[in-house]
Formats: sequence, structure tokens, C-alpha cells
Amino acid sequence: MVRVKCNYYYLGYSMVKNLIIIGSTGSIGTQALDVCERLNINIVGLAAGSNITALEEQARKYRPLIVAVMDPEKGRDLKQRLSDTAVKVVYGLEGMIELAMFPGADTVLTSVVGIAGLVPTMKAIESGKNIALANKETLVTAGKLVVDAAKAKNITIMPVDSEHSALFQSMAGNRKQDIEKLILTASGGPFRGFTADQLEKVTIEQALKHPNWNMGNKITIDSATMMNKGLEVIEAKWLFDVDLSKIEVLIHPQSIIHSMISFVDGSIIAQMGIPDMRIPIQYALTWPCRVKNTIERVDFCKIGSFTFEKPDFKVFRCLSFAYKAAEIGGSMPAAMNAANEIAVSLFLQGKITFTDIMDIIENVMENHKVIVDPALDDIIEVDGWAREEAMRLHSQRSTADTRA
Repeated sequence: MVRVKCNYYYLGYSMVKNLIIIGSTGSIGTQALDVCERLNINIVGLAAGSNITALEEQARKYRPLIVAVMDPEKGRDLKQRLSDTAVKVVYGLEGMIELAMFPGADTVLTSVVGIAGLVPTMKAIESGKNIALANKETLVTAGKLVVDAAKAKNITIMPVDSEHSALFQSMAGNRKQDIEKLILTASGGPFRGFTADQLEKVTIEQALKHPNWNMGNKITIDSATMMNKGLEVIEAKWLFDVDLSKIEVLIHPQSIIHSMISFVDGSIIAQMGIPDMRIPIQYALTWPCRVKNTIERVDFCKIGSFTFEKPDFKVFRCLSFAYKAAEIGGSMPAAMNAANEIAVSLFLQGKITFTDIMDIIENVMENHKVIVDPALDDIIEVDGWAREEAMRLHSQRSTADTRA
């Protein structure tokens, strides 16, 4: 494997040759497969949570050596379906770990949503594989553990999220000590400019209509609450080893500038492109090279102008929660993340209101006893506790509403 060094950043690997995709049936995973097909990247393994219909189609098309399903029952079903092929089928957490450590791949793209990506990512790092990371929660919940493990194995974590890819690209050729500020841009989601009262009346259908990006349901709701941007703030802190005070969020409704870096001499470098995740996915898989594609280009005359606004931390409280969790550190980000996953799930099921998401997260964080220096087992335990606490709070609120 070719490795390149420079005086500014450690630049880890050349173009990916053999890839494992964890979360292959989701939005990022399916777009990654499209990119891989164009680049002729070999697919060694694929994994999904439970969508075995889509996973079976992918397995028959790309002929990976191994596929994994988190749901054991669905995994056994898929094994029967693929019995006429040479594809190895594994399932459950043990199966996901086996996939992540499977020999023959140089890189693992982690695009599964939620903390489900943490353990497989850690195991992939342990086995010496580079990581193309599209799973924010891995660094949000266990940033120090993941970064330390990557350093110990001398492997690269390549950002796939458009914002972190933009920051990575804007850093090229610059010294870390010359960075004044990382500026993460945000579209503002479908409720930009809403008041707190207006947010109380938001419906599921409205929350799922993102103005610019095509994403999965959970990430789309996170974007609507601005928790997604909060998670990205924590991820940026760990990816680029910068102090929280140097990370700023700026609303940019056009979603053309994906993020910027302000330097100590007053210069600002930004990375731009249309809102299409195939661009950062391709860059993560081809870096340090750039490969021509047919993706639409930015038409500046058509766009006309760029606008910027400060985020409203009082209305979109999830952004405040993320900064607070990152500042407290330890196990608090893991507790916040788990509470958010449960709250978003409850909202999508129609069991709570949009603003209840924020209330549940806030209450779980208030009730959490922080572990200052958590191990991986601690993170997993805190995740479980926070999920139970979020459900307990929901049940408690439901009972109170019924009595009222």
C-alpha cells in the first residue's frame, strides 16, 4: 500500500482497491456502490441492518466474498436465499465484526446510521484497515478511543461527510497551527427561520422534506433539529484535533459551500460543489487523486448569490446540546447520541412531537452521571442506559398526559 508523507499532515493511502461497505443498503451505501462501479473498485464485503432484499440484489450484482446482516433472523433467511452462490453470509454483531476484519480489503466504508457502526469500525481499525467514515456517531460516542486506535495502527480515517471532506480538502498544504477557525456550513434544514412555537406543530412529513439533500430518515430528522450539525461539530473536533472553541456553525441555505477554514492571516479557503454525496464519497475513495466524473457542475450564474446566517441556538436546542456534551466530554456525548436516536425513532413512529425530541435529549443529559475517561465497554453501557432512560422519560410523560 502506497503511503505519502508531508510536513503538514499525514496523508495515509492512495486510491482504494478493495472495499468493504458497512451500511450498503442505505443512502450513502448505495451511492458508494455507484461510485465504486464507475471507478472499478472491487467490493469485498457488504453489510446491512435488516434490508435483506436490497442486500441480496447487491450480493448477486457485485459478488462480494462476504455479506453480513445485523438482524440474526434476517441473516439466516439471506443465507438460504444466497445458497446458490459462493457468497459467505454472516449475521449478528459477531458477523459484523467478522466482516469488518475480513482479509483482502484495504478499506472499510462505514455508512451505517447510529452507534451500530462503532464496534465494527474499531475492529476494522484493529485489523489494520483504513476507514472511510460516513458514520458520525463513531467519533461522537468514542472519539478518543477511535483516534488513539487509528494512531496506534498507523491507519487513515478519511472523512466522507461533505462538511468534513470540505475541511480536509481546505487544509491541504496548510499547517495546523495556522488554522484560526473551522466553519461548518449548514443548510438550516426545512425549518430555517422557524420559532419555537412553530416547531411544536411540525409534522413527520414536513420534517422529512429536506430542501437540498437526499438522505435517510434518521439523518434527515437530525438535519431538521440541527442535531446533525451538532454531531458534525464533535466529529470535527476529533478528526482534526482542534479545540471546540475553534469550530463554528454557519447557516448557508444554498448548500454549495460545504465548509470553510479561516486562517490566522485572514485568508479563508472554502470547498464548493453541488449538494451530491457522490462527490465526497468519490474523493474519499480516490484520494490523493481526483478522478473525472459526469456529476453536475456548479452554475454560479444560475445560483446568483450566496447567503449566510447565524444558527438560532435557543430554538434549535440540539445544536447547544452537542456543544455542551463535547465540552463536558467523557461519556456525555454517548449519552446524548443514544437519547437522540431513541427520540428520533419515537418521533418517526408518531409517538412524540418534534420538540419532544429536544426535551428528551436534555433530560437524559441532565440525569447522566458522566464517566470521565470511558473504555469501549463503558461507552456501550452508557448507550444502553441512555436508551432505557429516554424510553422511561417517554413513558413517564405519556402516563402524565393520560392522567391529565
